[in-house]
Formats: sequence, structure tokens, C-alpha cells
Amino acid sequence: MSSENSETEITAKRAKELDPDAESFLETLESEGVPQVETLSVEQARALHTDAFTPEAEPESVAAVEERIIGTFGKNIPVRIYTPEGSEDGQHPALVYFHGGGWVLGNLDTHDSVARSLANRGDCVVVSVEYRKAPENPFPAAVEDAYGATKWTATHAEEIGADPDKLAVGGESAGGNLAAIVAQMADEKELGAPDIDFQLLAYPVTNHDYGTESYSQNGSGYFLTRPLMIWFWNHYLREDVDGNNVRASPLLARDLSNLPPAFVLTAGYDPLRDEGTAYASRLNEAGVSIEHVNYGAMIHDFLNMRQLDDPFPDVERADDALDRAGEALREAFEE
Repeated sequence: MSSENSETEITAKRAKELDPDAESFLETLESEGVPQVETLSVEQARALHTDAFTPEAEPESVAAVEERIIGTFGKNIPVRIYTPEGSEDGQHPALVYFHGGGWVLGNLDTHDSVARSLANRGDCVVVSVEYRKAPENPFPAAVEDAYGATKWTATHAEEIGADPDKLAVGGESAGGNLAAIVAQMADEKELGAPDIDFQLLAYPVTNHDYGTESYSQNGSGYFLTRPLMIWFWNHYLREDVDGNNVRASPLLARDLSNLPPAFVLTAGYDPLRDEGTAYASRLNEAGVSIEHVNYGAMIHDFLNMRQLDDPFPDVERADDALDRAGEALREAFEE
């Protein structure tokens, strides 16, 4: 399955082509005087992000939610396990999910809504991972936790109601970065890696490079900015040269030919658009089954912009994108 889909012509003219809900979200940021994250301390940024993306509304119902602490590479990290609604006795495929937030922000609560939706729409057990954050735990700590959590899920699949032979990884933004890297590590059979059947990459970070056209077009004014990405990378990497490591920049990997099928989601008004598109193209060129969907009128992180508290609007296109992601998961697990 190889396809390239674009919903609008990508332009740099915000008012003309931007989705109305995304425009309203950006206008609310401005009217509420929300500060630029890169001007804040890490503690202030985390508090702001958690407050904005942890809605008070009743969450989407799932059959069960379980909190656990698991061991990865000698470290204990929390995971939250979601069993899909309408589940009967028996095993479900598993999705190991890594939230976004630039390796610095985000937690199980800020991305609870997306995890619940993917469980129900993908009819799979979702293991959402609270990997260690930078700058307290810089690169490659998050990679180690992501890989370790994937191994743990494969090993403990049956006890959490999952099928050990149907395993996917996925994530958004920095979480998409981690998912892509875990898929590459599993392909290399590092440290007894599990077999991964599918990768779900939503507007992933794939390269430590600010020189793309989408950075030029969308580097300011669209929520995720060039200065903020620099702030994220600077907190994440131990030193700048780490950005050339394939465990930080999966686009730099030489051989992608043995990777599992992928669903790659990008947004037109996102500085990360071009590196996500480049990764999808490289997978396609390597013969990997790939579906790439570009929501040309949307901004970064839009999957997580539903069910937000007032005064922020619901971004309706998030539901469509989650439906398509869920469909991709179900189709992958049926093959």
C-alpha cells in the first residue's frame, strides 16, 4: 500500500488556507496571552503544557485502564495500559505508544485522549509509555525507555490481554521519533528485539535539521516554531553532534528496507512537515508498504487538540485523522 494524499495546497498564507479550527486555536493562544514556551524554564513550560492539554471533561470510555511500573534498562518507568471498548475475552493486537512534547514536555495525562482513541479505533491494547524526559535525562534515555517498553510489552503481552504476535509502535512528534527509532532497532535485532508489525508515525521528528522548506514557511506563527524546536533539541541532546546519530535522527539511517509497514501523518503548517514527508518517501523507496497522509490545512500536534477545555476550540479534523490512523492499525493487524 503506497499512497501520497494532500488535503489542501500547502501555502505559507496562514489566513487563506489554514483550517478554521486551527486558526481559532492560534487566535486563542494570542488572545489568552499564552507565552512562548522557549522563553520559559523547563518547570514553567511543563506546568503550562500539562494545564493546557489535560482536559477536565469526561474522557472517552475504554473497557479498562491499568497503571503499571515496568523495568527498562535498570530504570523503572510508568506505563498506562488501555483495553479497547467492547472487548470480549481474547487477545488484542498491541500498540506501544510514545507521547509527544519535544522529549521535554508531556506525560500520560496530556496524551490520554489520543491513547484512548487509538485503543478504540484501532481495536488494540495501547501501552502508553512515560519515558524519561530531558534535560534531566538527556539522549539516549528516552530511546532506551521506548525500546525497553516495547520489549516489555512483547514479553508480557498475554498477561495484559495482547497478542504477542501482533505488535505495533507509534507516537506523535518526539514520540514519533522514538517509534521510528525503535522500529529500526528491532530490525537490527539489538538485544533480543521483538518483531514489530507496524509503525504509526504522526508528524514525527526525523532529523536534526532546521534547513527545510517547511521550517522556512512555518517556522513562526503556527504553534510549533523554529525557536521552540531549537529549545527542544538543545535540552534533549548531550551535545550538538548527537543530532547526527541515527538514534536521534532516524532519517539518517542507511537501510530502511526491512522495516515494518508504516502510516505517516503530516500537517501542512508544521515545520516538521518536510522531514516527515522525507521519511515516508525513503520508506517507500526502500520498498516498505507506506501510507502517507498530509493534512495540508492543519498545524503540528492537532491530534491532541480535541476535548480541550474552554476557551480552546475542538479541532474536528483530529477525529478524521484518528479514524484513519485506527483504520490503518486494524488493516495492518488483519494482514
